[in-house]
Amino acid sequence: SVCCRDSPDSNSSGMKSLVTAQIKRSRDTFKSNASLKPEEFEPVRKAQFNLKRASYNLPPQDIQPLFGSSSAPPVTQSTDAPAPKKASSALIVAGSQNKNTGPVLPKAALAKPIGSEKLPVVVKQDPINVTKPQWHAPWKLQRVLTGHVGWVRTLCVDWSNDWFVSAGDDRTIKIWDLAAGTLKLTLTGHISAVRGLAISQRSPYLFSVGEDKMVKCWDLEVNKQMRQYHGHLSGVYCCAIGPSVDILCTGGRDGTIRVWDQRTKKEIHCLASHTHTVHAVKCRDGTPEVISGSQDMTIRTWDLRTGRTVKQLTNHKKAIRSLCLPPDNTEEFISASADNIKRWDIESGEFQLNYSGHNTIVHSTACNQEGVLVSGGDDGTLKLWDYRTAYNFQTIGVIAQPGSLESEKSIFAATFDQSGTRLLTGEADKSIKVWREDENATEASHPVNFRPPLRKYH
Repeated sequence: SVCCRDSPDSNSSGMKSLVTAQIKRSRDTFKSNASLKPEEFEPVRKAQFNLKRASYNLPPQDIQPLFGSSSAPPVTQSTDAPAPKKASSALIVAGSQNKNTGPVLPKAALAKPIGSEKLPVVVKQDPINVTKPQWHAPWKLQRVLTGHVGWVRTLCVDWSNDWFVSAGDDRTIKIWDLAAGTLKLTLTGHISAVRGLAISQRSPYLFSVGEDKMVKCWDLEVNKQMRQYHGHLSGVYCCAIGPSVDILCTGGRDGTIRVWDQRTKKEIHCLASHTHTVHAVKCRDGTPEVISGSQDMTIRTWDLRTGRTVKQLTNHKKAIRSLCLPPDNTEEFISASADNIKRWDIESGEFQLNYSGHNTIVHSTACNQEGVLVSGGDDGTLKLWDYRTAYNFQTIGVIAQPGSLESEKSIFAATFDQSGTRLLTGEADKSIKVWREDENATEASHPVNFRPPLRKYH
């Protein structure tokens, strides 16, 4: 008997009987559910269908059910009529040679049972609120001013709107008549390139900063240097004057922003949170009082009462070269970098809008009272935007002046006059260009070619 139990034949027969018993038990367990229909999902389909119709502002509508309703009355057949032939329930696969009568399905339909795939959920989305841009007349070149023998780095218009100042790599500061375009005066004193200018609104003072680490104050009544501010450890690239307080803010290559008392030459603050060159600084009324942009790709807003950073904005991926405060808007500002031009809310620091189109370094930005934003690039492109909608309504490619290299087309400075009707640009071809609106342009001759943005589905 031991030999029979250990033989291969006895093991095979025992396993076979065990498998047979398991199959029979499983069949008896699920035999009662064999006549059930597939799970009803018409209500779910109907809800998804009507939700999609609602996203297109369409009324709800009934849909054809995939399976017969369980509440439908049964169909009775007459006993007198002959019984129809039972149709074959076999499915004929497309391409096969089977001649049975029955529905023909492709092979792909047999891969998944009906109703097994998940239906997409359609989410209703709010319509895009698109603001049509305001029409602006195109700008054209009116005059070219020559006199500098080096790159023109900075421009500043006087508050009286009668004259403006320019400076650059030739180490001179030139004062021009704005209406006639004639040179009135040349100031010398810097021993390196002059990078920034600022004109005081309450006193006859002109401030200049340069790569020679010097911050100078000029008295325009006698046309001489009045005082000098010492403290920067390297070149100074930008400056700004407080609109209601007699302070001067300067920023430079040492990564600091120094706040000076204009009269006593005393350094009030040394704001030293940036880790690289400070290219732009602006002063305003209210808190924060100072905004700075640096080559460390950050923008900082400062509270001068505490001398600390209020907000640090890190959205830019390239060095910030320019900042702009709109003249009639005290709640927003513009920053320019090689990656984008961005608009921000000053107090909250929230990003609002991108002005995309430049594929180069943007050295300068300016905005006037009519809502025209201008930006000048290193490749000689001058772009004009509608400030509110970021619509680029004109792009101008400047032409280098005779005697300059073809590559010397960079626009280093751009500013509007106090009326906003004239635009001044300082360029690498050693010239200053004056631009004005085309008086003969109309909405019919220069229509707004605006296309609203497409909705992006994520």
